[in-house]
Parts: sequence; structure tokens; C-alpha cells
Amino acid sequence: MTKWFCLKKNSKNASTPSSSASSTLSSNITLINTENELEIKAKFLREMAISKKLDNIKLSMEVDLCFVLDCSGSMKPHISAAKDCILQVSNYVKQLNPSIKLRVGFCGYRDHYNGSDRLQIFNFNDKYDQFTQYMEKVSPISNDDLPEDVLGGLNAAVTQMDWKNSTRVLLHIGDYPPHGRRFTTLADKYPNGDPNGLTAENVLEMMKSKNILYSFGKITNHTEKMLEIFRETIGEFPIFDLVGGDPIKLVEKFIKATSSSITYALSLTSTLGSDSKKIYSLQRKKLDINPNVPDWNTLSLKNGEVIWYPIPETPEELKNPKYFNKSNLFYKSLSFKTASQPFSAGAEKCAYFALDVKSNPAKEIVIKKYLHIGKRNNLLEKYLEAVEISTVASFLSTQFNSIAQQEIIPKINFLTVKLLRCNTKECYILEPKIQNAEFKRFNSNTGVITELRPTLEAFAHFTYEYTEGYLVVCDLQGVELNNEFLLTDPAIHCIDPLRFGSTNFGENGIKQLFLANHRCNDICKKLKLSHINNE
Repeated sequence: MTKWFCLKKNSKNASTPSSSASSTLSSNITLINTENELEIKAKFLREMAISKKLDNIKLSMEVDLCFVLDCSGSMKPHISAAKDCILQVSNYVKQLNPSIKLRVGFCGYRDHYNGSDRLQIFNFNDKYDQFTQYMEKVSPISNDDLPEDVLGGLNAAVTQMDWKNSTRVLLHIGDYPPHGRRFTTLADKYPNGDPNGLTAENVLEMMKSKNILYSFGKITNHTEKMLEIFRETIGEFPIFDLVGGDPIKLVEKFIKATSSSITYALSLTSTLGSDSKKIYSLQRKKLDINPNVPDWNTLSLKNGEVIWYPIPETPEELKNPKYFNKSNLFYKSLSFKTASQPFSAGAEKCAYFALDVKSNPAKEIVIKKYLHIGKRNNLLEKYLEAVEISTVASFLSTQFNSIAQQEIIPKINFLTVKLLRCNTKECYILEPKIQNAEFKRFNSNTGVITELRPTLEAFAHFTYEYTEGYLVVCDLQGVELNNEFLLTDPAIHCIDPLRFGSTNFGENGIKQLFLANHRCNDICKKLKLSHINNE
């Protein structure tokens, strides 16, 4: 009777919740409102951070490039090549990366006893024909000994030229070292070093303080000791092969070296900003890398847990952040060994050789560790973001390949990436080892194309169109095989700024870094992708 009465009463007053139910409902509404407010606030803060980052990227596209060139007698072919390459470099940069604004300058050096001919300086200018005309006046002068006033030339370039732009590139080309016994055993009129008191350390420290990034064009082995001393001060830097007497091939080498110097510097400044401390810190980290596979017998065994997401099956699952929650993860145990030193270091991560001991036979793998986690309290989330990005990219590459195969277009595949967790404070990204192939970075998440591959640019376009403008897969890097690209570590720009980590620059990133720079090519046409008009 009582039970019936209660039911009857509740039935009679169905539209009026009990005080307990009302309280619960009120709590749920409050919780939802709080979650919505937190999400709105998080999106606002993320958009602010993205806006600042995009402003910095835009500034980084303004580049000062200075050629510092030995102008002694043996350098005649290289002086001609520098003159002949600049117009081609500017056209190449304009076609490949239209957002880059380039100023070019020149500092030629000879030797201390050349008087007024010791230095020649053409200050930065964006009138490339004027640079070419100036280079016509630069003549090689033969000297009495082989070492040259290298430090005087570098010092003049650093201190006397009008460096203004955010990205600053100094491309040094020379066949002989500075004066002084610390650099060479060649016959030397100044065996005690620079007569004006310059040292490699004080010149390079000044270069660092001005945020100038150094590259070197190598012509002979006489500069080996110089390069070793330079590395001790500024860390690793790009070195380009400029050996050869064939004028046409030499100009081609100059174009490649110059373009690579620019894109290398841009990838650093656009990622790390123009703070030389961060950039040179990364270059010094590269001195600690060990490219050799370790002796596994000397290393201790570790145990961990491998974690990964299943590949989505539909675009809807890809777009749904809830698909990538912890309840959807797979787990398995792993026994492994890892090298003590990284074999590679980038702006975000270091990579180590490792061995999956649990496989039979044992299998070589690669594990990667973030250099900076930032202010995040949850280490796991940072690594899961990388796994999510790779999982999404893999799904999209599968869709791309199903069409590419019909059109005889090279396939794009991403390495299978998983999370390796050893304990609450030790996490890694785990992926297969790429065997015996040259690793290249083809483009970056800042929109810079470093190695043009039409298939990869079309793939980025495909990801944008396939997801109906929801995202773009970028920062494509890896190896180029026969009729296939095998890629790793992509980034994703997405209209949801709270997904895909700090390398996601949101809707404005898609507009400013992809749509504004993309040039549709023959692969885009074969795939019947909508033309992106950004003229």
C-alpha cells in the first residue's frame, strides 16, 4: 500500500521533481555549465597563443641572407657561381615559398696585407639585380700564403652589415682556414693568429648574440680544423659540398646550398622563435648524438607498457575527439633495451635506438622523447597527442592511397606510432626503425617547403578536402622510396584548437600557412581536388 501510494504520488506529480532529483539535476547542469565555461576559456587562451605564434611565424618569413666569401685567387669559380645563383635562388624561393621576403648582402674577404682590398661589403638589399651587378666588380686576388682573413670577414659581416629581419642567415664559403697554428699547419704569415686580436670564440659569440645562423660551403679539407673549433662554440650547423670546377654544376650546388640554408634557418626560427639561446642550445644538443647502433649486450633490460589507438573507420570517428579517449586504448607489455645517447635531435624531440626484446627474433625500434613538456602536469597526455596525430594521419593516408593507386601516384604511408610508458614519469613515442634510407624534411607546419614533392603537397590538399576543411596534415618528413613515401612525426592544423597539441595552429593556421601558400599541381588535378585559388 505504501509502495503504491508513493508511485501514485510520483505519477500525479510527474512534472515536479523531488528535492533529491532536483538537487542532482541542478548539480549536473552546474557541472555541464562549468565544463562549457572551462572549454570556452581554454579555446580563448589557445586562440590567443596561436595568434601570437602566427605573428611570430610571419615575422620569421622576413629573411636576411649574407654571403661571406673568400675572394682570394683560388676562388674565382665560386665568386662567379655566387653572382649567377642569386636570381635563380630568389625565383626558386618565390615560387616555392611565396610568403618569404628576402634581402641579400655580401661580404668578401682576402688577407691582412691586401690593404683597402681586404674587405668588400654590399649591404642588404632586395634588389637582386643590384647584387648581381655588384658581384661583377668582385675580382679574385692571389696572396702569398694559403690561410686568409676568415675571422676578419666574418666579424665585418656580423658587425658592419645592417641586420634587421627576424631570420638571419650567414652562408660562409671558403677553401682555406683563418691564420694561426690552432687552425692549420700550412705556411702562414700570421702563425700566432689574427693580428687584430680576433678569435673564433669572440666572433662567433657576437654572431650568436645577433641571432645569426651560420652555414658553411666546403671546398677543401683544409677547413676541417676550423669547422671543429667552430662547432665547439655554436654546435652543429649545415655544411654543403661546393667542390668542383664545372661552372654549371657549381651554380646548381650554390642554389641548393643557399636555398637549404634559408629553409634550415626558417624551420628553426619559425619553430623556436628568434631567441638564439634556444636555437644554439639545440645545435649544441646535436653534438651529443651518437649515430651508431649500441652493443645491446652491454645494456640493461627495461620493462614497459605499449599503448595505442585503433585506426578510425570513418571521417566522423576521425572528427570526434571522444573517439580518442582512454577507454578506447589498447595495451600490451614490452621488454626492451635503449641506447644511452640519442642518434638524432630535433626542435621538439630526441630519438634513440632501441631493441624490442619480447619479439622473436628481437626487433630494432626507435623511441623518441620530448625535450620540453612545458607546464603540463600530465606527461601521458602530451605523448597520447602524438599517437592521436599519427593515427589520424594513417587513416587519411589509407584513403589517399586507395585513390592514388588507381591514378599511378606514389603511395604515402606513416610509421605506426605508439606510446611506451615505463612509469608515471617516463614516457616515449615508439615506432619502427627505418632501414638504410636518407631522412628528409619535405615541409613544415609553418608552411615552409624545404624539399618540394608534388605528391606530398597534394596529400596535404587531399586531407583538407576529404575532411571538408576540418584539418590539414602537414610537417611531412621521412624517407622517399620507390613509388612510396614513408613518413613520421606529422603535425595537424585543425579548426578545433584544443586538439592535436601545440603544433596545431587552428583555423587561422590552415588559412595563413596552408591555403595562402599552396599551389595546386598535376597530382591535385589527377585526384580531382578543388582548385585552391590564392593568387
